[in-house]
Amino acid sequence: MASGGATALAPPPGYRPYRHLKTLTGHSSAVSCVKFSNDGTLLASASLDKALIIWSSSTLSLLHRLIGHSEGVSDLAWSSDSHYICSASDDRTLRIWSSRPPFDCLKTLRGHTDFVFCVNFNPQSSLIVSGSFDETIRIWEVKTGKCLNVIRAHSMPVTSVHFNRDGSLIVSGSHDGSCKIWDTKNGACLKTLIDDTVPAVSFAKFSPNGKFILVATLNDTLKLWNYATGKFLKIYAGHKNSVYCLTSTFSVTNGKYIVSGSEDRCICIWDLQGKNLLQKLEGHSDTVISVTCHPTENKIASAGLDSDRTVRIWVQDA
Repeated sequence: MASGGATALAPPPGYRPYRHLKTLTGHSSAVSCVKFSNDGTLLASASLDKALIIWSSSTLSLLHRLIGHSEGVSDLAWSSDSHYICSASDDRTLRIWSSRPPFDCLKTLRGHTDFVFCVNFNPQSSLIVSGSFDETIRIWEVKTGKCLNVIRAHSMPVTSVHFNRDGSLIVSGSHDGSCKIWDTKNGACLKTLIDDTVPAVSFAKFSPNGKFILVATLNDTLKLWNYATGKFLKIYAGHKNSVYCLTSTFSVTNGKYIVSGSEDRCICIWDLQGKNLLQKLEGHSDTVISVTCHPTENKIASAGLDSDRTVRIWVQDA
């Protein structure tokens, strides 16, 4: 298959395939995370090279490199107004950065006792939630940088933390095989969605409407769960995921899709309702660990691990 190619798997009539638009090079080690800002103007990438890069979403040019962490960066999150980025690092800290000139590091959040692996803002952007290899979830106040709560959440590293649409709930996943829902206010465990020991839960996030939770497990499986009933509705398969914590996401700009990276160096796109694999995007030369969908345009960005080190941009033609 030619580099930058795409395998179409008999997609339904009306499905417009994605194609490779551009490859962004700027990181000197594995790219761990890539996310479009909520206003769609910027794209941020994080890397094990200890840096984050802010790119223009329209011109795809490098705007600024955020330097300050002393170890690799595993995750990043955007504030709702797109003015701030929070990064999670193996140096056991989180940093809040301004995404506008002069791109200052505004706060360093200290308290985790091991690698900080995952991070997200609440929709109001007043709180940050982080998950760590120290098996805790911490809730931080953005304004002061103070830690408001430490939740002893899991018995193995926390792989994923995400707020629902009104910020009242947090979903977490862990290598311990469980997926849990927490009350943001008091840190109480409201529900255990999955309570297996294997496979590890490598990723979990609420759907945009907050009714469903997308959960990835290290047995090549993505499941969509109904939060209220605690039952899973759909299974998405066809990708490879048994080693890394790959992120997946919802695409809602043109039909409803599930998009995920894969350990066979592809990006997979499924029809959310029908569960069928619509397309596999090929071109990365290592595991695709992170994918992000533009909030208003039919555009996907993806990130490759150490043998690749690139961010690739994919688009649907009008």
